[in-house]
Amino acid sequence: QLQLVESGGGLVQPGGSLRLNCVASGITLDNHAVTWFRQAPGKEREWVSCVSRSGRITNYHDSVRGRFTISRDNAKNTIYLQMNNLSPEDTATYYCAAIRVYNHFLCVRNSSYNFASWGQGTQVTVSS
Repeated sequence: QLQLVESGGGLVQPGGSLRLNCVASGITLDNHAVTWFRQAPGKEREWVSCVSRSGRITNYHDSVRGRFTISRDNAKNTIYLQMNNLSPEDTATYYCAAIRVYNHFLCVRNSSYNFASWGQGTQVTVSS
């Protein structure tokens, strides 16, 4: 079974940067599109970004576009989320989720979708 593990979160000051990692095990991730979500306390899980199987296509929520970069290294079975110029509004637990994609790119922005796997999340706190 596919398992995902996030890492790289931590405490940073506004304007700082973090790189989140999502490492897959149990099965290769190269046939999956991957999505990053985040969830702040008391709020619903929010879509952040997604990347196609090849890494060619990326999508971003307006709130992070230009600051965050999603990428993947299929040889390492890893997806990254580089987060720059962080603000307190970015404080949340960040999750990665994978969906099997057959022929065309699919970016699923609904967290209730039946993803193949979810990670446990990594905490990002942006505070001065």
